[in-house]
Amino acid sequence: MLTSLTYAVVGLTLLVMVASLAYAARDRLIDDRLLAGLALLVLGLIAQVIIGMTRLSDLPNSETQATFVAYLVSLPVIPAGTGYLAIKEKTRWAMAAIAVGAFAIAVMTVRLQQIWAQHV
Repeated sequence: MLTSLTYAVVGLTLLVMVASLAYAARDRLIDDRLLAGLALLVLGLIAQVIIGMTRLSDLPNSETQATFVAYLVSLPVIPAGTGYLAIKEKTRWAMAAIAVGAFAIAVMTVRLQQIWAQHV
């Protein structure tokens, strides 16, 4: 895994989380800026999936590899799903869902880096 990519993803995730919480507090709907942030986040997560899958053989055992792949593959689904939910659901709770999803992405990305650093 690339440590710089992990930091960039976590930083962007926290930015999206704060922005969506601000939108929820002001009772605003999703707009192009927040969608662009989610799209950029998905691109970063897809890049992380590609890098992680190509270097998967560096992990020691199949149990660690399975956990690593499960985190990797599920990460890009979260911002795409919460973004779709926010477009369809026209309430402040859609923004809160994006914030919760962004927090989950940050935690899972840090955990991915921990798994990688522990075994490689």
